[in-house]
Amino acid sequence: MRNPLHAVWAALATLLLATQAQAAQPVDWQIGFQPAVTDIMREINWFNNYTLWFIGPITLLVLVLLIIVILRFRARTNPDPSKTSHNTAIEVIWTLGPVIVLLCLAIPSFQLLNAQYTPPEEPQFTIKATGYQWYWGYEYQVEQEVSFDSILLSDDDRAEYGKEDRAEYPRLLAVDNEMVVPVGTTVRLLVTAADVIHSFAMPSFGVKMDGVPGRLNETWFKADREGLYYGQCSELCGKDHAYMPIGIRVVSVEQYGTWLAAAADDVEAANAQLMASIQEAEKSVELAANEAQKIKE
Repeated sequence: MRNPLHAVWAALATLLLATQAQAAQPVDWQIGFQPAVTDIMREINWFNNYTLWFIGPITLLVLVLLIIVILRFRARTNPDPSKTSHNTAIEVIWTLGPVIVLLCLAIPSFQLLNAQYTPPEEPQFTIKATGYQWYWGYEYQVEQEVSFDSILLSDDDRAEYGKEDRAEYPRLLAVDNEMVVPVGTTVRLLVTAADVIHSFAMPSFGVKMDGVPGRLNETWFKADREGLYYGQCSELCGKDHAYMPIGIRVVSVEQYGTWLAAAADDVEAANAQLMASIQEAEKSVELAANEAQKIKE
């Protein structure tokens, strides 16, 4: 009986972790990237770690060479400097070495760059993000078009929007209306600006695209985990550049369909309904997990 109970508990715990709201955001003393929720971001993480295997040894080699030069060829220990004008072996090494290193870096970087602009499948729908001084406007280019603005959430408005939990809705990152997308769906993102150059950056998605007035730049993403993710404008765009966050809420396909239908009439009401649905689902899974824990005990 013990093994089946463990299996039930493990399954429910996994479901709880997968269902409960996760918020990817900067944390104190963070030195790495935010958790990746797209394949592109995982490739970026891999390439970052891959380059360190080159950067580390090269840095140590240069350090060692500098120390040798400083100690061995200083005036006190080497009063009669060499008159050597060239050395064929050294010149071949310092020419071929960097070429090989650059090739090892260039090939995977070009492959990653190509993947960032080549979605694996035809995007299911398109969202246009327009940068303004200093907020974002979103247009869903679907059958029944949905459009709304996304503005930094002020402390005075937290209660009105039901976003008083600062762990999930942090100061200077939370917005009044998040972009809502379905999990496991390829989304085409068009980025532009209405006044000055902005930049749409979502670290967990591996997305960073400049918004240039009078121009449409295209990228894509496919989030594979539900949750709430934060980014910011990453192009200096004026005095309130630091107050131009980006919020994307990834939900199930069913929740997205319900939200989209309601958002065509009232975006804020649709968001409130979506948040209530998510909280209800979290409570149901938590109760199930508690019951499983009681059975286990």
